[in-house]
This record gives sequence, structure tokens and C-alpha cells, in this order.
Amino acid sequence: MTPRTEHRPQMTVEEFEELERHAPETVRLEFIDGRVVVKPVPDGDHSEIVAWLQRVCMQHRPELWLHAERGLKTERYRKGRARPDGVLVPVGGLKGHGEWSATDGALMAVEVTSYDADAGRRDRVEKPEGYAAAGIPVYLLIDRDDASVVVFNQPENGRYRHEEKLPFGATVKLPDPVNLTLDTEPLKEFAD
Repeated sequence: MTPRTEHRPQMTVEEFEELERHAPETVRLEFIDGRVVVKPVPDGDHSEIVAWLQRVCMQHRPELWLHAERGLKTERYRKGRARPDGVLVPVGGLKGHGEWSATDGALMAVEVTSYDADAGRRDRVEKPEGYAAAGIPVYLLIDRDDASVVVFNQPENGRYRHEEKLPFGATVKLPDPVNLTLDTEPLKEFAD
């Protein structure tokens, strides 16, 4: 097991934010579990999946909006910085926010796996822990590696107490406060 860097981060949050401000547009940086992580730039299928989810949310919950690539303060004490592929908030919920928003109004964080070596650990372990610790009620993982959708909910003590994994094509119920049912049949075209 890899030792956690929680008590010895690579840098301070302020140093990370300064580094991230000066990173080239082709690189997206996150500060996860005390270390700098390079998040891959999404491919076309990745972007299409996020666009599909935005359309579904808009059709069924027009009072909410799924923002793509929104910077969030995550983890305990807001010490992490993540850019989920999507964050669902009430319309106008980010008004007045800077580049990194508190997660208070976030109803759901969404990640779509990328094809890189760190995707498994980042999206399946570190992100759920960070989002749960920040109190985001629902975390939706669209996992292209095994053509599945994983719904995490009921955050408590830095972990999601409930997790449900279903294959692409299944009907997926997103619990309170999202209250949305997804027909994931369209995701099958993105499975390898």
C-alpha cells in the first residue's frame, strides 16, 4: 500500500493554485491527496459522454446545470483541488465564485475515465474519497474501461457508504438530491 501524503503534501494549496494559474492550456492540474496530478485532456468520446449527460440533466432537471471542468475545493478542510468532468449545481449556483468553488451547492460530481495509467486510482479511489470528504452527496463515475456506471452516495466520514455498479445499457437511478434516472444505453457506443 502506498503511504498517504496527507500530512506531508508536495506543496501548499496556495503554491498549487499559483502553479496551476501558469500551466499551459494543454495541461490540466489537480491537487489530490497532497500531490500534483496531471489530468489528461479529454478525447472526443469523453467530451461526447459529458455532453450526453448535460443534455439528460437539462431535459429532466432544468433547474440544475452540469458544469464541465469546474474547479472545486475538495477533501477535508478544502485542501484538495479537483476539476471534475462535471459538477451538478442549481442554475446560478456558481455566481460570484472564483476559479475554485466550495462544494456547498454541489449536488453531484461526475468523472469519465480517461485512458491513462493513473485513471484507475484517481477516479476509483482518490476522487470518491475527496468528494465524500467535501460532502458532495452523489459521485457518478462513468467507467469506460469496463463499460460500467458507478453511483456513490451517502457521504460520511470521508467515504461514501453506498456504491452501486451497473453495466452500460442499464437504467441507473441517481439518488437524492439529484433524483434522476439515466437510460445508459447510449453509452454502449463508447465501450471498447
